[in-house]
Amino acid sequence: MSDPVAVLAIPEASLHHEELGFWRTYLFSTEHKTIGKQYLSLGLFMTIVGGFLAYVMRWQLAYPDTEVPGWGFVGPEFYNVLVTMHGTIMVFFVAMPILLGAFGNFLIPLMIGARDMAFPRLNMLSFWTLFVGTLVLLASFFVPGGAASAGWTGYPPLSAKAIYTGVNWGLNLWILAHAIEFASFLMGGVNFLTTAITMRAPGMTFFRLPLVVWQLLTAATLFLLSVGPLIAGAVMLLMDRIAGTSFFLPEGGGEPLLWQHLFWFFGHPEVYVILLPAVGFVCEVLPVFCRKPLFGYRWIIYSTITAGILSFVVWAHHMFLSGMDPRLAMPFSITTILISVPFAILVFAMIATLWGGSIRFTTPMLFALGFVSMFIVGGLTGIFNGSAPADIYITDTYFVVGHFHYTLFSAVVFGGFAGIYFWFPKMFGRMMNETLGKVHFWLTLIFFNATFFPMHILGLGGMMRRIANPMQYQFLQPLQPINVFITFSAILLLVAQIPFAVNFVWGLVAGTPAERNPWEANTLEWAAPSPPPHLNWGEAIPTVHRGPYEYSSPEGPEDWLPQDRLVVARSS
Repeated sequence: MSDPVAVLAIPEASLHHEELGFWRTYLFSTEHKTIGKQYLSLGLFMTIVGGFLAYVMRWQLAYPDTEVPGWGFVGPEFYNVLVTMHGTIMVFFVAMPILLGAFGNFLIPLMIGARDMAFPRLNMLSFWTLFVGTLVLLASFFVPGGAASAGWTGYPPLSAKAIYTGVNWGLNLWILAHAIEFASFLMGGVNFLTTAITMRAPGMTFFRLPLVVWQLLTAATLFLLSVGPLIAGAVMLLMDRIAGTSFFLPEGGGEPLLWQHLFWFFGHPEVYVILLPAVGFVCEVLPVFCRKPLFGYRWIIYSTITAGILSFVVWAHHMFLSGMDPRLAMPFSITTILISVPFAILVFAMIATLWGGSIRFTTPMLFALGFVSMFIVGGLTGIFNGSAPADIYITDTYFVVGHFHYTLFSAVVFGGFAGIYFWFPKMFGRMMNETLGKVHFWLTLIFFNATFFPMHILGLGGMMRRIANPMQYQFLQPLQPINVFITFSAILLLVAQIPFAVNFVWGLVAGTPAERNPWEANTLEWAAPSPPPHLNWGEAIPTVHRGPYEYSSPEGPEDWLPQDRLVVARSS
């Protein structure tokens, strides 16, 4: 039995819309595909900003005794700014706009057979709200006292010092930028959920939804449920800074650890807000280029929901050495180990999908495989961080930095690029160059590992996070050649993105026109023209007859069977 699907009616007259001017078509558009491209453009621009900050930070760590006497390239104060703003930009203003904002907006209506988002004007408002938040964050570089320098987690009491003097407004703008960005994604999350629940095409039951839609909806739900405490914490932190309160200041009776609990109650679900969309991209790419059904469709859904629920009860593994009651270490260690089980099921399902498949090593497939392999490495190193006794030794060292980048940064890089290369033909109506794409993949894979794997060695050697000059510590001096190696690897990792930039622009301008379904895939977005027209479909939206992964099915003449294709049973 199919579950009932509510389809929001669109007046027939609106199918033939009037031509809009430049401003309404490309800037203040309410059309979900244009808004998705706006999110993508903003995220890619902020990637350049965040990557440049990482470059400056790494150069400082490689050569800390040059330029500024005793402190190297930038000095300790500005180094704290680099650490803070790099982490903030890459997590909140790159990963979320690209993985959740861009692909969520572009894919959800197309993949469920809808004509647009449920609330188009709210959708437009969500992007421009994020745009304003981005401007506020960038403006914080130019205010008296400079940008925020309390770390990307903003721990009090360093971040909670009252400032009636009118200087050092960078952290105030940093807090405001986050509040604006959270408002943007709250609007977007409501839109995602309402659209998927109320606007699915006839026959599109919940268990016929593509997995990327499930992952996007779960990510939106996690954000909606977890962000409230941090918004309250941000208000309290701002009051401490500008109104003289003492929510987090010990000298006024406040509790600095309260901020850490509020931040990480949001912060750990936020990891999955970023990770789950990338998992969804990979789940779409693998069956297409293996030419076989995705293994364990329902198990992946159940595992995703389980991981989402568990993400709310693991936050204190970030705080084992914070000074909280040590008796809490054991239960949070247990929940941390438990949350690895659903992700192990996800990885197993991906590997089982590859097993016995007719694999085609296209650029999207290579990046999907890169994600699977890098995520496994990140998961294995995470076991040590989740165990309180081991974490005592490695917490706040570069071991954690390496682990974090293998999990979250691999999701953004390998998962994100898999999605961009895979859906670029549908977004822009042209194909990207496969040779440039493969060069981009191999250079990225090599220098990604050369950059982040040695960080585990630095961490085990005792190198702390957020220090501007490791050479001032005698026990770290023998490790300095590793820092130099990492720095040049990071520079080459940035250089490795040049083939992508060239390929992206070349594809937009001179790429081969894309067919309607160049990858021979099953999901509904490939039934629309490339690029899809206004309101996506013609006079009638498609009707769904099956699940999204019916590859090599005996029912169809080809080795793929689109969700909207009606198959007439053969007579015996």
